[in-house]
Amino acid sequence: MSLQFIDLAVIAAYFAVIAGIGIYATRGPRTSEQYFVAGRSIPMWAVSFTIMATIISTGTFVGHPGTAYQKGLILLVPHLLVPVVLLVVARVVVPFYRRVVRMSAYEYVGQRFGIGGRFYTSFGFLADRIFDLGVTLVTTALAINVLTGWELKTVIVGVGAFTILYTMAGGMTAVVWTDVVQGVILMVGGLFVLGRLMFAPEAGAPFAVVGETWRAGKLTLGSWDWSWRSLTDPALTTTWLFSLAYAVQWTRRYATDQHIVQRYLVAESDEAASRAAFVSASLCVPVFVTFMFAGACLAGFFQLAHVPPPPVPDSAMPYFLAHYMPAGLLGLVVAAILAAAMSTVSADLSSVGTVLTTDYFAFFVPDSSDRARMLCGRVMIILGGALTVVAAWLLLPDKDSAPLMERVIMIASILSGGTLGLFCLGFLTRTATRRGCYIGMAACIVFTAWAILTEPRNRALDLGFNFPLNPILIGLGSHVVLFATGWLASRAFGGHVPSDVDRLTVYGLKAYAGTARPEPVEAGRA
Repeated sequence: MSLQFIDLAVIAAYFAVIAGIGIYATRGPRTSEQYFVAGRSIPMWAVSFTIMATIISTGTFVGHPGTAYQKGLILLVPHLLVPVVLLVVARVVVPFYRRVVRMSAYEYVGQRFGIGGRFYTSFGFLADRIFDLGVTLVTTALAINVLTGWELKTVIVGVGAFTILYTMAGGMTAVVWTDVVQGVILMVGGLFVLGRLMFAPEAGAPFAVVGETWRAGKLTLGSWDWSWRSLTDPALTTTWLFSLAYAVQWTRRYATDQHIVQRYLVAESDEAASRAAFVSASLCVPVFVTFMFAGACLAGFFQLAHVPPPPVPDSAMPYFLAHYMPAGLLGLVVAAILAAAMSTVSADLSSVGTVLTTDYFAFFVPDSSDRARMLCGRVMIILGGALTVVAAWLLLPDKDSAPLMERVIMIASILSGGTLGLFCLGFLTRTATRRGCYIGMAACIVFTAWAILTEPRNRALDLGFNFPLNPILIGLGSHVVLFATGWLASRAFGGHVPSDVDRLTVYGLKAYAGTARPEPVEAGRA
């Protein structure tokens, strides 16, 4: 299908605005702090939008509707947990980070457990982000391919290259202000899609698709079975399991992942950062609900319109857009898809560049100049972008694949490597030691390898004592194993505990309230 001139004009205008913001952000004197955390000068409302735009990707625009179209609203309840998680994070974690770290969330782990813990968590983050960005590019390519006929890999390279350029040039300032524009476009595009579905003349009377979707069983919230079978059957993932997995995933993401923590650090004050964290949740939830509900209603639409559905469920939403959105509005929706992709990719590439620079380059080259660190950040953004493109190619689905977002939650929870467990070990306990932390990390790696190789869905080894549970629990187990083993090993074998451990735990929050943010220090010295 070819786009009309007005659609191409809308898309071109979108690219021009984003490019203009990227160029504008390069003006004025630059330091590494301005490049990586925007000089800590961004207002609360803009921070809210950049957090929202970081979380809302084309996985929300394409993957979530694809899952709802095939399996109903099984992901709705898990996504409604976001405000609950953010309430705690905004009050406790955000002010803690702004007091303890300068640019990287993993500075904290380095202060608490040494360079080994810092490298472990930062490497896990990098692996998780490259994978997640690959998912974003795949869902973008699926949508654009259906809408335009452009080859999937061409779309992946094109979107990736454009986003790399403006992120590399403008740094965090460009990322934040393009996120604001992209967030608005995304929300407006979602409302147009939902409105088109609700009043589709092809399906009969207004809202007829809702009734047909209900009769098709696509408005259910999934299975609420709570039994041993629900934990062990790899073919049955209940709402309870999805909710548990996503609760841990949201907590890990908002409390430990650099691409979110970096947004807390760009705010102009602690209060602004905390408010922005919670406001972002109030922006995310309606977007999640809109696209999941729209995806479920596609089943009713295809049935009433007597349209053969696409063979790949994740293509259901792009197929509808390509054939049933009017000219002009289709261009806006394509721009919204690109906005969802670019806001996530730019935010994550910026955080990847920050981590590789502050946690690795600055550690191994501690006497490097501020200019050298900015140059390294730009080079690392290009490297991260290249790896993301490769990951996207490897994730391209076929007609026999499980829904993309169902695969994503399992793989992402595994790649996290017990990071939340390690953070909790340091943040919630005074007695955890460096030695105990390293033993916990080793136990987590062994557990994860054993579980992946022996899990029931794709068992590679039969050791007689195989992982017996649903594979979605592998990632959850890794956090528990790391925390429990690390705490027990600390009690049993002792080890180094920082002299200012109270400052690095939840117990020092009141005592250190109002403490000024950290002054520049050589990375890796802590």
